[in-house]
Amino acid sequence: MIDSLIVEFDKALRTVFAPAPAARPMPGADLPEAEMSPAERRHAAGLMRVNHSGEVCAQALYQGQAAMSHDASLRAALATAAWEETEHLNWTERRITALGGRKSLLNPLWYAGSLTLGLAAARFGDRRNLGFLMETERQVESHLVAHLDRLPAQDGRSRAVVEQMKIDEARHADTASRLGAAELPAPARRAMRLAAQLMTRTAYWV
Repeated sequence: MIDSLIVEFDKALRTVFAPAPAARPMPGADLPEAEMSPAERRHAAGLMRVNHSGEVCAQALYQGQAAMSHDASLRAALATAAWEETEHLNWTERRITALGGRKSLLNPLWYAGSLTLGLAAARFGDRRNLGFLMETERQVESHLVAHLDRLPAQDGRSRAVVEQMKIDEARHADTASRLGAAELPAPARRAMRLAAQLMTRTAYWV
């Protein structure tokens, strides 16, 4: 029990404070850095900061969901999603740095809240747990589509990162659906959207 707690605590520290690893090359790394005004760079950095905080939340959600699940296939799906989300952490952090920005100061708070949600979701059984994963990924995909509209058109590097993230999120949602995810009730979906809006609006600035 103590060993498990230490492992989970180490995951939290690495997610929030340590540089994330990545196996795949960073999307758009072969593209030239775009010419942007200071305001455009701040805006792009703010959007990528929101995306980075979203990936911090995703890591915590998956950690909480996996910790409470007794289904091996679900734990494997969560592990795969978590690894790709770790790569997203790496890519978004690198873009934030390149754009002259910084990560959200509230990432520890986002992590703690999302971990609590993940633990709570898992208590409703594996089908609901998968449903929570599926709905999360659907909402993140929609959020990324909106960011593609808001990013400076010439910022090809950031856009390439967001495009690949969108592809990965859609695949995670499809995997959850194939594994038997149950659709969440409308009030739960609305609550998730409201929580996401709070995070995205705050992380853009803080």
